[in-house]
Amino acid sequence: MQHVVVLGGSIAGMAAARALRSLGKRVTVVEPDGLAATAERDGVPQSGQLHALLDMGRTQAERWFPGLSKDLVAEGAVLGSGSEIQLFSRGRRKVSVPGNELIGVSRGLLEDHIRRRTLLDDGVSVRAGKACGLVVRDMRVAAVRVRAADSDEVHLVPADAVVDATGRSSRLASWLREEGWPQPPVDRMRIDLGYATARFRRGHELPDVRVAHQLPAAASGSGAQPDTGAMAAVEGDQWMAVIAAYAGMRPTRDPADFRRRMKEMDAGPFGVVADRCELIGEVETYGMAHSLRRRWWEVERLPGGLFVVGDAVASFNPVYGQGMTSALLHASCLAAYLRRGADLRAPAHAYFHHVRVVVNAAWELSTLSDLAQPHVTGPYPRGYPLARKMAEWMEEASTTDAWVNERFLDVVNMRRRPADLQTPRFWWRVAMARARR
Repeated sequence: MQHVVVLGGSIAGMAAARALRSLGKRVTVVEPDGLAATAERDGVPQSGQLHALLDMGRTQAERWFPGLSKDLVAEGAVLGSGSEIQLFSRGRRKVSVPGNELIGVSRGLLEDHIRRRTLLDDGVSVRAGKACGLVVRDMRVAAVRVRAADSDEVHLVPADAVVDATGRSSRLASWLREEGWPQPPVDRMRIDLGYATARFRRGHELPDVRVAHQLPAAASGSGAQPDTGAMAAVEGDQWMAVIAAYAGMRPTRDPADFRRRMKEMDAGPFGVVADRCELIGEVETYGMAHSLRRRWWEVERLPGGLFVVGDAVASFNPVYGQGMTSALLHASCLAAYLRRGADLRAPAHAYFHHVRVVVNAAWELSTLSDLAQPHVTGPYPRGYPLARKMAEWMEEASTTDAWVNERFLDVVNMRRRPADLQTPRFWWRVAMARARR
């Protein structure tokens, strides 16, 4: 049985392990934090923040972990649909889309379920330690160097293939350089984002709301950048609320300031929670300096048996909630690549070209919005002014036209690619919605 080493035990790594097991591969997961605990792990410093599992992400999660949503709801997670999901843009509430669903759950509970499900499989083993290099022989990956969790001793873990799921701080490119292999081109877009999450006691103050989201907006003419925010009903009868802002407007850990900013949002549910609900614990903050994309599909010479998933490929502005969904889609790309009969030990060029479609769709959507912020200086894609204007028209139309909003949400939730919004029928509906206004 072929043996694959997965580096990293977060959601990307667990999904990749499940995909490999579906094809009969034996899997070893290398994880510095160990896999017994999920809360406040050193490897995931942002774990206390509100995370979003977009609709396509939930679809993929159900594929690899059947019944996951049902089990999460049984433990208190909250499934919202239709009008229970309230989206606000430029001070207006957008028309609801019947059938649109989101699940409110903390990252800790979600990751705990995914890990438990993965580790119940006898074909998955865990090695506590930190990967610190690769061994490449005969033009393919042959082993991983792993530093033990409780010492500085380094061991070699033989492998037929390796999956890098170590996140945005991945050292894979450096390891390849040390072995004489080329590195992928890298795109960075400085966003200078800060965000903060707080938990509140949830009662009956908003009986018809499960999720509320104040969508990102460009700065006004005065240069003031409005906050972006999201809140969701989660397990433990709690609300989790996150506020995100850029540059000098980044939120702090001050509870009074957090409540004030919630009340100033155009999205009414935030003010209700700020006024009526008890704050639980402390406000947690986190920052992200730049979005990152590693273009592995452009590397002409790759060692055989090497795969990359999750944030190790690309990490996007978290306000768009694309991270976990992208990671689950990468696992599906891996399964599709191998199911077509590809040699596990061969260079995985076709896999990376498949992943490119997922990565570039998410990158296009998030960076187009980020470039509207005055402190973000590019690089600007060709035709950006027209693309930005068209995005504004689309956003305006999706506020009042349910048909436009449904298709817009299909792209936001990664069910469809941005290119699917370029049909003549779609833009006719956009024009008609704007004319009615």
